[in-house]
Amino acid sequence: MPLDQTLLKILSNGQFHSGEALGAQLGVTRSAVWKSLQSMQQQGLDIHSVPGRGYKLARPFELLEKNTILEYLDGGSGQLCSGLEIHFEIGSTNRHLMQQARTGLKSGYFCLAEQQLQGRGRRGRDWVSPLGGNIYLSLLWRFAEGPASLAGLSLAAGIAVTRALNVLGITEHGLKWPNDVLWKGKKLAGILLEVAGEATGPCHAVIGIGLNVAMPKEAASAIEQAWVDIESIRPGLGRNRIAAELVHQLLVVLAQFQQSGLSGFVDEWRSLDHFANQEVVLHLPVRKIEGIARSIDEQGSLCLEVEGKVSRYGSGEVSLRGLG
Repeated sequence: MPLDQTLLKILSNGQFHSGEALGAQLGVTRSAVWKSLQSMQQQGLDIHSVPGRGYKLARPFELLEKNTILEYLDGGSGQLCSGLEIHFEIGSTNRHLMQQARTGLKSGYFCLAEQQLQGRGRRGRDWVSPLGGNIYLSLLWRFAEGPASLAGLSLAAGIAVTRALNVLGITEHGLKWPNDVLWKGKKLAGILLEVAGEATGPCHAVIGIGLNVAMPKEAASAIEQAWVDIESIRPGLGRNRIAAELVHQLLVVLAQFQQSGLSGFVDEWRSLDHFANQEVVLHLPVRKIEGIARSIDEQGSLCLEVEGKVSRYGSGEVSLRGLG
């Protein structure tokens, strides 16, 4: 186990530990301990240092544990999960599963990480991924049909996130077409969908979810929009509990989507549509369109009313008029 990971596991109890005691426990020098702590601070962890007492984390910290997450799953979702791996550090959970999909991994395989070095959002944007602050999760799912059959898959994944939030006691959330989960208008989670395979099938999808749990303020300075984290909404929820509920709900939703597509989720999505019937701006690659958002159609396309006429769009980004 890497030194940073072992050291973090010791510090996660929230107590002070002297550099000398840490070095003795880990079999390294005090200098090596100090360098490791400095590295973690640079990655966004807030570590207090008090002369005569040592080091401690400024806030409680819970490392992700595979067995703990799997224990939360019920019999149905447990059978749908084909595997789960957790990385202390990774480039991108999505990219990793897209690569591993070529090795024959089965549907229902998850990858989680404590930190992403190359986390990605939509349209190639960076996804701020500090060490241990949030949930970075990707799921592989295989389909017999081609990519055209996956219309609305990212919207269904958004439903899975909101269901998990409900179970965790977090309300007042909504969905922003096509890939964001909001809480009181602030971004709480984002979804990144990547698909590969034959045009007529089979194909596979990797669904990536980034959920803000306890975002360090230093890392958040790089975020260019209003955001919120779970710790600000409902403090004290463990990351393993949150991750497990996400895994459970994603498995249930993906199994249903595979059988019936988006049809079983349209009404639920519309009820959570944060921008429904509001004046918005649709951002397309070469132009912007202003209109009134009329939620989604049965295929998950955005319905936008412009001068009394409703048109449908399968891609783009939406912002409230006056804010975009």
